This record gives sequence, C-alpha cells and structure tokens, in this order.
Amino acid sequence: MKFAPRSAFDSASGYRLLPMRFRRLPWDETQVLVTSLAGDWLVMPRSDLDRAVAGELQQDDVLFASMEARHLILADPARSTLAPLLSQYRTRKAYLQAGPALHIFVVSLRCHHTCSYCQVSRRPTSETTFDMSGAAGRHAVERLFEWPSDKLTVEFQGGEPLLHFDRIRSLTEAIVERNRSEGRSLRFVIASTLHDLTDDQLAFMREHRFQLSTSLDGPEWLHNANRPRPERDSYRRTIEGIEHGRRALGEDAVSALTTLTARSLTAPREIIDEYRKQGLHSIFLRPLSPYGFARKTQARQGYPITEFLTFYSMALDHILSVNQDGFELEEAYASLLLSQLLTPFSHGYVDLRSPTGAGLGTVVYDYDGQVYPSDEARMLAAMGAHSFAMGRVDEPVAQWLQSPAMQRVLAAGVAEALPTCADCAYVPLCGADPIDHYARQGDPIGHRPTSDFCAKQMGLFDLLLQRWQDGSAADRAVFETWALRQSGGSPAAVPEAPGLEVAA
Repeated sequence: MKFAPRSAFDSASGYRLLPMRFRRLPWDETQVLVTSLAGDWLVMPRSDLDRAVAGELQQDDVLFASMEARHLILADPARSTLAPLLSQYRTRKAYLQAGPALHIFVVSLRCHHTCSYCQVSRRPTSETTFDMSGAAGRHAVERLFEWPSDKLTVEFQGGEPLLHFDRIRSLTEAIVERNRSEGRSLRFVIASTLHDLTDDQLAFMREHRFQLSTSLDGPEWLHNANRPRPERDSYRRTIEGIEHGRRALGEDAVSALTTLTARSLTAPREIIDEYRKQGLHSIFLRPLSPYGFARKTQARQGYPITEFLTFYSMALDHILSVNQDGFELEEAYASLLLSQLLTPFSHGYVDLRSPTGAGLGTVVYDYDGQVYPSDEARMLAAMGAHSFAMGRVDEPVAQWLQSPAMQRVLAAGVAEALPTCADCAYVPLCGADPIDHYARQGDPIGHRPTSDFCAKQMGLFDLLLQRWQDGSAADRAVFETWALRQSGGSPAAVPEAPGLEVAA
C-alpha cells in the first residue's frame, strides 16, 4: 500500500510525508517495510508508521531522522530540499540514458541436445537453413552501432552457436573493425554447451577476450537427465568443455547457470555442492520459463512457484554455509536483488527494470533477420506469437522504436503505473517484464495478484530481507559482498538500517 504526500507543509507536526509505500512483513505482521520513491527503505513497527502518518513525530525522535534520511518525510521546506531524492532517483534509473547495452546474435538454431525444458525451438544439427546468413549478419552489425551506448555486450546464442562458429568469427571481426572508428567498449560472450570447443576456436576467443556461459544443472545424474544426449555423456562433455575453456581463457572466463526442473527441486544441496566441486564461484538458480519445449513439458517438468521458493530458501541456506566454510559462492539472482536493496545504483539486468529493459536494455537479432526486444520475445515468435517482432535487420533502429511491437511493450512497461504494482513496496526495486506476463497470462500487463513473476519477486525479496534482518553478521557480510560486486559500488554505498538495512 502507499501514502500520498501531504498537500502542504504541516506546521503542527513540523514535516510532511513524501511518497511512500509499505508492506506488512509476512514473518512478523507487527512490522512493516516502508520504501521511498527512489527505493530507500526502513523496517519499523506498524505503530511507528501510524504515528508518522498522523503527524505525531517530534524532530528529536530517532525515527524522524531515519525517515528524513531515507526521503520518507520532508522537514520544513524552508530548510529542506528534494534534490537528494531526485538525484538518487536519477541514479536508480541511470540505465535509461544510454540505450541497449546487451545485443544478442542468434547465429543458429541447430543443437545436438534434446533438453525437455529448452526455451527455444531447436533444430537438428543437419538443418543449416536455420543458420544466420552473411547478409543478415552484416545488417545486424550496422544496426548495432546505431545504438548510442558506449558499452556494448555482444552475446552469441543458439541453438548451439559453436555449430556455426564461422558466423561468430565473421561477426566479431566486422564488429571489431567497425569499432576502430566508433571507439566503444566491447565485450563478447558465447552461451554454449561447450561440447564442441576446439583449440582454434579458443585461440580466436582469447584474442578477442571472450567469456563463456554454459549450463550445468547439477551432479552427473541430474545434468544427464535434464540435458540428455543419445550417448548419455552430456555431463562429462560439459565438464570437459568448462576445463578446456578455463585453460585457454582463464578461470574467470567461464560461468554456469542451472535450470531447475521438478527433479532439480529435490536436490538443492547436491546442486550447490556440484558447483563447489567444479570450482565455480557463481550459480544462477533459474526456474523454468514458459517458452518453447519448456511449455510443452510443463505438466511433467513444472512446479508451482511456491515449491521453487521453498527450494530456493534451502539452497540459499546451503550457499551461505558454503561461504562460511571459506569457499566463495554467489547466487547471481540474489546478488541482483540485494544490489537493489542495499545500494542506490542501477544495474544491467533487464527483467528488473522499469521502464522495461525489453528493447531499452537489450535487442535480439535472430538467425532469419528478424529483430526482437528480448530473447523471450524471440521465443514467443518461435511458438507462433509474432506480435513482439520489432522489424528486420535491414531497417533502421528508429523504425523499430516506432513499431507496434515496441509501443505495446512500452505501454505495459512501467511498473509504477501498473495495477497492483503501483502500490507494492518493492516496486522501486523491481521491474515490469510485460513479455513474461504475456507468455504466462496472455496480456502484457497481466493480473499481478496471480502472476508467477510477481510471486517470485516478492517471495525472493521477502526471503532476502528476512535473512538480512535475522541472519548472522557473517551472513550479512556475504550479502553485502554480493550486492557491492553486482553494483560496482563501495562499502560506503550500503546504507545502515535502523537498529540493525542491485549487466550491462
């Protein structure tokens, strides 16, 4: 719920309310989380919030100072200003200034896996008609440099992109050559199984400082079940690919994530222990998405979001214990949410942006020359829903931004203006994600009270806030490290909570 500001300075109370939202804490309903317009927050007794709203605080109250510092109340306007609040709001939304920084090139839909949760419409390895052509690639490079961002992350995806490495090579060389005159900061990533890595490919990647991202779903029995191959060697080949990539590119150049099936939810400790065993210092615990083959196998592989949250709580506890044992292991999504809670900085994660990151933070150039505002929009198109296609690579960016698809995304892309979200205490820290809502509920706005996206976000924010409040000093130190690493901030950026308080 939210409060509107008082229409004028209240001389009796000595302050006025600024826009704020509050949430009763599920684990202690006598306490409320109160958030400001820019995402500052306090946890306080509900009775204290009632006193503040009634104008009963005195200027020598500790609560008065805490609420004023977090832009929840404004003292006498003659000696106060909104400039710090506006400055923090600009900082929180800084990602809007530069345009999309993440550009995804889908070089092929071919893949040698048959993952039942696959989000894309993979094709057999022999079907080269699903490879990106040279002409489509050249147009995509032209469009890439029409965007204004000084920092460009180019991510090659599939299918299995290594099956069309010649296109990765030609695109990279064209981008690097064009950048001699453009002077942008470039970062290259390949999302791959890593099964087909060759020394020649790795030499090229090393020259251009590539990073590799792969999927590791857990121990051998789980990974092979989730990501089957006819030879039943998916786990072995993935581990060999990780080691091969590390030797050539460096230990920090290879990262992994896990996609969670119903089978995965039975093994939180085993999944975490596998990442520790392989010397991986980051894990992304990613629930199933409603796209591609994952939608077709939902009845067998899927689960209610409540079961994911139960799993996540157990996994987080084990990750924290692993860190206390001396092995640094970060849960990537938690670090993004914590950067939102504990720092004032903006971030690069498109799903947690408002206005939405679709088309404003990321662009996808598909193998066939179609362009989408997000990878999820591309996946919807593969399922037959083409309403989020912005245009083609041989059309100018300005035309994409004026497309009906982009107008549809933007109309549902500001969380602060959406029903239910507008009143949510977490909305300054969250995002709109209209394409996810369309995929799940058939409408870009969706019905937020029954939205899995909202249930997941609120559940994870609640969990992390509770752990921050009630956890040990050692656990809070781990959380602080994750938040600062994600935001690029410094220890001074983490606010002190009363009594105890984020790629491109």
